[in-house]
Amino acid sequence: MTTDCSVRRARVGDAPALAQLRWAFKKEDYEGDPPSPAPSMDQAEEWLRERLDGGRWLAWVLEIGEEICGHVFLHLVERVPEPYEDNTPVGYVTNFYVAPSQRNRGFGTALLEALKRYARSHGMDVLIVWPSERSAPLYRRAGFQKSPDLLEAR
Repeated sequence: MTTDCSVRRARVGDAPALAQLRWAFKKEDYEGDPPSPAPSMDQAEEWLRERLDGGRWLAWVLEIGEEICGHVFLHLVERVPEPYEDNTPVGYVTNFYVAPSQRNRGFGTALLEALKRYARSHGMDVLIVWPSERSAPLYRRAGFQKSPDLLEAR
């Protein structure tokens, strides 16, 4: 990574940049016209502000110079207390994005490493993700594996 870049925890004030990147992220994968009515950028910013301020959603951002060029989110899914197990939350990893101009330079790995350091330091023993076909190799390189324990209903 270059010296003018850093990975840090997202702040509530990052919501406008995070909303812009979210829209760019989804536009890359979406074909056709957006649904009507599409949520506004203001709604996305407000959602992000509320979640980042509430503490159950965390995010890490990639900054290059003064610009946020990538992010990854972690949702803390609480477990019901029990007497025989640790009640640390399960981490749901989502909304992982690096701007196309910054890809294949190690920045995605740096974002995931920051998230994983947080999870380890807070005693989280489970991180889950539903990767896209494109992102699955990166997650595998970061230590994520298929789980025989997870079931899904759609």
